[in-house]
Amino acid sequence: MAADRITGRTWVKASASDALHDCVELARLGENEIAVRNSRFPQGPALVFTRSEIAAFVEGATKGEFDGMTV
Repeated sequence: MAADRITGRTWVKASASDALHDCVELARLGENEIAVRNSRFPQGPALVFTRSEIAAFVEGATKGEFDGMTV
């Protein structure tokens, strides 16, 4: 889905993001869906996940399961 087609939603990003880089943003679309986009390309694609999919990802990140991806 094109991120610019998602209107009337608030996009949020982690406080660790800076103004120009490292900005992954999320927006709640409804009761059970969350969109994810790269803030450098706000008209670019947005991926849509269920709340449980996002929760599983956050849990894995919290446990360090993706730490090897950032080195």
